[in-house]
Amino acid sequence: MKIKFFVSLVFLMMSIRLNADSDFCGIRNACFSSGEKIILKVFYNVVGLYVDAGTAIFNAQVESYNGKPVYHAVGEGYSNSSYDWIFKVRDRYETYMDTGNLKPYRFIRNIDEGGYKKYENASFNHEAKSVVTTTGVYKTPDCIHDVISAVYYARNIDFDKYNVGDKIYLNLFLDDEIHNIYIRYMGKETIKTRYGKFRTIKFKPLLLKGSMFEGGEKMTVWVSDDANHLPLRIESPIVVGNVKVDMMGYRNLRYPLTSLIKFR
Repeated sequence: MKIKFFVSLVFLMMSIRLNADSDFCGIRNACFSSGEKIILKVFYNVVGLYVDAGTAIFNAQVESYNGKPVYHAVGEGYSNSSYDWIFKVRDRYETYMDTGNLKPYRFIRNIDEGGYKKYENASFNHEAKSVVTTTGVYKTPDCIHDVISAVYYARNIDFDKYNVGDKIYLNLFLDDEIHNIYIRYMGKETIKTRYGKFRTIKFKPLLLKGSMFEGGEKMTVWVSDDANHLPLRIESPIVVGNVKVDMMGYRNLRYPLTSLIKFR
């Protein structure tokens, strides 16, 4: 299923609009390290039975970009070969983020979804408040992110500062447009996934209406209630049936996964 689904999961900010004076315009990374890898499996249900439909993988490495140290983060999504005849997905999203404040410098999107192909290359100029893409130059507000930088940036939010029901806002640039989205913090919950039993942080992101999703707060996301804020489970209805995504593997986490109560 579309990688846009996976990265929509973790758009997190506070219940005020972001601005240049906000602490969230430059946040220090305290959740992930270079070499981290996260593997998520996508399960699709249309007749009461979940089937293994696809995989999403996120990697982050420290590299050099225009002479500056950056996190080069890549999100890839692909359907399983046995389901390619129904809807073939081969997606790759990349971002180059400042290691100091996690703001994106460059975003690359190369997707093939059921025969629909699109390539996007965007360069962010935060001082000029603009983004240059393959189609033009666009003015942006402060604290703008792409879909991948938003995931890593959002993992560093301190959820203990918020109350259940709070909206956490974020400005997102995608498809040559600025989207003002949010997640609604739903508190903490213990859940059992295909990987194991976890203590988690729960929220509902505001989805952008598209070909698969109706939009609104119908998706639910759980991330680990520890210093990693690792995505563990996502559930959402889609146009036909519903989807469940579970974290099934990881490498090089920055901290021990202390939220894990019981493995499988």
